[in-house]
Amino acid sequence: MSEIQQTENKKKKPGVRRSKKLSTRIDLTPMVDLGFLLITFFVFTTTISEPKAMDLRLPKDTIDSMTTISSKTISLLLGVNDMLYYYNGDSVKNMRPTNYSASGLRDIIINKKTAVEKKFGDANETVVLIKPTDDASYKNVIDALDEMLVNNISWYVMMDASADELTFAKNN
Repeated sequence: MSEIQQTENKKKKPGVRRSKKLSTRIDLTPMVDLGFLLITFFVFTTTISEPKAMDLRLPKDTIDSMTTISSKTISLLLGVNDMLYYYNGDSVKNMRPTNYSASGLRDIIINKKTAVEKKFGDANETVVLIKPTDDASYKNVIDALDEMLVNNISWYVMMDASADELTFAKNN
């Protein structure tokens, strides 16, 4: 703990007495012990966050192809410079550009789910075709897959873009 050391002057001088100067010595050993105890406590009680991998649903090997009604599908063409092109059904001529923001891709997926629910009665029948181009970055693919999880899309497919889609996207 702390100690106060006092030294007495044995000589008595006449006149005004000055106050005694006392020196203090603080022992920091208990504070260091407490610091190490706190560090040990936090190391043992803290869980280190582990990176979590995204679950990717893969089709069974026995299924050769999957067919669906074109009005249930929306195609997403992942382009260069964080641009995204989308079109409903199989009409490439109606392709429009957007971005990965909440007011971009998320709204488009929500609108498509709403349209499928109105027409077919179940929003879970929505099928999203994700088509990354050679110019798309890995971040773009992850952002698109994240939107599938955020919007609870149970059916999505990653596939190659056709030549018509690539030429239409480059011209826009």
